[in-house]
Amino acid sequence: MRLTFAKMEGAGNDFLVFDCTEKKFELKKEQIQRLADRHFGIGCDQILVVEKPLQPGVDFRYRIFNADGGEVEQCGNGARCFVKFAHAKGLTAKREIRVETLGGVIVPRLEQDEEVSVEMGPPAVSNLVEVIHVEGKPIEVTILSMGNPHAVQIVPDLDKAPVTTQGPLLERHARFPQRVNAGYLQVRDRNRIALRVWERGAGETLACGTGACAAAVAGILRGLLDSPVAVEARGGTLTVSWAGGDNAVWMKGPAVSVFEGEIEL
Repeated sequence: MRLTFAKMEGAGNDFLVFDCTEKKFELKKEQIQRLADRHFGIGCDQILVVEKPLQPGVDFRYRIFNADGGEVEQCGNGARCFVKFAHAKGLTAKREIRVETLGGVIVPRLEQDEEVSVEMGPPAVSNLVEVIHVEGKPIEVTILSMGNPHAVQIVPDLDKAPVTTQGPLLERHARFPQRVNAGYLQVRDRNRIALRVWERGAGETLACGTGACAAAVAGILRGLLDSPVAVEARGGTLTVSWAGGDNAVWMKGPAVSVFEGEIEL
């Protein structure tokens, strides 16, 4: 089976993008894992699939598969790449499109500066501060959803945060039967944070769009931040705006096409 793909990245969060508007997406879990492998495949954090919509009033269906082959609800950095890909391939001439996902409808918009803004919908906050025990140690997290689940904790020094050791344990903690993305937030000032995220099914990534939104919302709700918030990830900076309450969260950042190719699978 020969596959045509685009390799894209948003703030270092990298993707393989497939146009399945005229054909069915039929990759199995093991094939997705192979493609995502950075030694034996092409390498990516997630695979993004562009499909025709299933519901009226939207332009496309957007599916996301993590590197472990599992399908997930949402990916903010991927959404920015999605609209850039759709434009580059002539699938739409609209600068703003409505896209259905497992986590709900999102609205990505290609801006004049070639960055992409995405309306991510309102956050769903479960617990502003909840204490969870990991290996017998209590940690305070804010639990919320940006279409997918996040547990955000505030740390004094991001470089020393236990992202790669505690993150996998939080991801699969019994508190989260569907697993969770673990975010580690350091406040720089009231409009700027640094962030690292352990993503479920992908490990630590250079940036996480929904994680950036979740962290900004958590910081605003806890009285530490004011909108807009510059979120400094290891792969680049995203800007998150939220007016509070039931208002939608907006995220803005880069989306870059790296290369295109074909692979025999």
